[in-house]
Amino acid sequence: MSAGNDMRMKSLLTNREREVFELLVQDKTTKEIAAQLFVSEKTVRNHISNVMKKLNVKGRSQAVVELVRLGELNI
Repeated sequence: MSAGNDMRMKSLLTNREREVFELLVQDKTTKEIAAQLFVSEKTVRNHISNVMKKLNVKGRSQAVVELVRLGELNI
């Protein structure tokens, strides 16, 4: 079943985490991302932190590099 493969390929990031990182690579600030997604800055920081934990990296820029390497994010 190819649907299973599609799910596995997309399972690293949630839709919201992907939205946050797509805005992050557009050089948006935490405040701008929060406003655009109608969430608090704390929520944005939580999404970023969760992704960094998933990837086992220490910073936003490292997370972006790893997401691009894994094909999860296009810049």
